[in-house]
Amino acid sequence: MKFLVCVLLAGSVLVPMQAKAGDAPMPSQPPAFDPGYSGLYVRGDVGASFLNSGNSSPSSYVGDAGIGYAFDQNFRADITYSFTGNYALNPTGNISTNVILGSVYYDFRNQSPLTPYLGIGAGYGFENGSNGVANAQGLAVGFAAGVSYDLNRNLALDVGYRFHDILVTNQNTPEHQVAVGLRLKF
Repeated sequence: MKFLVCVLLAGSVLVPMQAKAGDAPMPSQPPAFDPGYSGLYVRGDVGASFLNSGNSSPSSYVGDAGIGYAFDQNFRADITYSFTGNYALNPTGNISTNVILGSVYYDFRNQSPLTPYLGIGAGYGFENGSNGVANAQGLAVGFAAGVSYDLNRNLALDVGYRFHDILVTNQNTPEHQVAVGLRLKF
């Protein structure tokens, strides 16, 4: 009987200690992969573009639209069509560009809704000239850097810098673009 009383007394002392040990905070662990980051998305952007052409740096507007796929929380790829309005190259000549790029991106995911990213792409571009500026077409390359902000699980606001260049020998059209847009995830 003394043994039973000792066991019950020891148990009554240890039970509250166990409850307090369970209340201790767990050490923080890195966030688990959220499958909501993967899947199909569409995007659209508008902004300003600056052309480095000889001694002048004319500016214009830019708009693009694309469709892509996020493979996981860090890697995604898309195909975009980009149109840049008329750059005034000389008193009478103008040029506009059309670029179709396939790009891959690396998103630097973290625990905040802000996600910096880098991207690189290649495709084909068309230069449409008027009033003495020749038409041209050729291989196009691109680079992108920016940050997206998750407005909710399916919609992100994107602000970024892009560099596009159509690699043709008779004209030089490196474009520096700053754009803002939306990315809708399905």
